[in-house]
Amino acid sequence: MSDLTHLDESGAARMVDVGDKPATRRVAVAEAVVVMSPELLEKVFSGGMPKGDVIAVARVAGIQAAKKTSDLIPLCHPIPIDSVSVDLTPDGHQIRITATVTTTGTTGVEMEALTAASVAALTVYDMVKSVERGVTIETVGLVSKSGGRSGEWSRVVGGQESP
Repeated sequence: MSDLTHLDESGAARMVDVGDKPATRRVAVAEAVVVMSPELLEKVFSGGMPKGDVIAVARVAGIQAAKKTSDLIPLCHPIPIDSVSVDLTPDGHQIRITATVTTTGTTGVEMEALTAASVAALTVYDMVKSVERGVTIETVGLVSKSGGRSGEWSRVVGGQESP
């Protein structure tokens, strides 16, 4: 059980003690992909949706979600976040959501970035579902992280590091 940091010696869930770790600059990037018809994608990015500006609302939802991660994920530490950015870009017949979170602290911001990307994707779905029910949320994942004891990491896809 020693490799599972969120379990104590008896196997019970616990919050990891990060008090003795040095504070370092930490950055995490996560992404989510929302797949839809080309016609709906055009409406989303041209501002023609009945519920309003999908991109602006999803961006704010993602930022808010990053700030609330420790309220949603039981063993996450509440941490001071230095910055959050959530970008939504058209990519074929999908919206690629990229969330970047930074902090200077004793634990990473991977969960905050993943939460931001996920909630932004859920918000897109909520705002378009009345127009097209077949929209899907796909490939939520960590793209890269830096800082802390483990240093730099980037996802490798098809033999290539992620952008």
